[in-house]
Amino acid sequence: MTPQRPRRADHRTPLTRERVLDAAIALADERGIEALTMRSLGEALGVEAMSLYNHVANKDDLLDHMVDEVIGEFGVPASDADWKTALRASALSAHEVLLRHPWASRLLITRDNSLAPGRSRYMDSVLGALRNGGLSAELTHHAYHALDFHLLGFTVQEVSFAFDADELEQLAESVLRDLPAADYPHLVEHILGHLRSEFADRSGFEFGLDLILDGLEKLRETG
Repeated sequence: MTPQRPRRADHRTPLTRERVLDAAIALADERGIEALTMRSLGEALGVEAMSLYNHVANKDDLLDHMVDEVIGEFGVPASDADWKTALRASALSAHEVLLRHPWASRLLITRDNSLAPGRSRYMDSVLGALRNGGLSAELTHHAYHALDFHLLGFTVQEVSFAFDADELEQLAESVLRDLPAADYPHLVEHILGHLRSEFADRSGFEFGLDLILDGLEKLRETG
């Protein structure tokens, strides 16, 4: 059977970098970043893969632009709110965006696109909110990294170990079957905590975020 050729682009809708990035992000969201190749992207757009190189230099360039597009969806700290409220809302927005694009958090850690427009805008706004909130330059330096590491590290783990309730229960049962409760009572208690609905009422991401922000407030007050 002769393989089908990619559909020709609709000349009424010119191929642009924006269309290329939108299609690449949609493909990665739906099928995973591993499924994204220049060929699969060309097929999704109905064009030959070679035509994509008029808009991105190569796949690395494509990935860098995709990451920056995702960062552009992050909400930046509001200038008319107090610093903790603004930073909390911004971090929650970024976390929600990264959950919508589960491939992006790992790329944010592994790719160096720190001077890209979206990332530069986000970083500067967070740093500005910290400084405008009265934190010293030194405390702002450490605070930014604490917030950034929490956002990315927590989200990577969250999307890497995304279990539904049944899967989580089966996993817990499997682990507990081989774990002597008398030897590891606190670990057993912790594992069982994953199955308690009241523990799930509070987001683990929000819990860690509030610890960081409350700690920064105390450090700011003590100078």
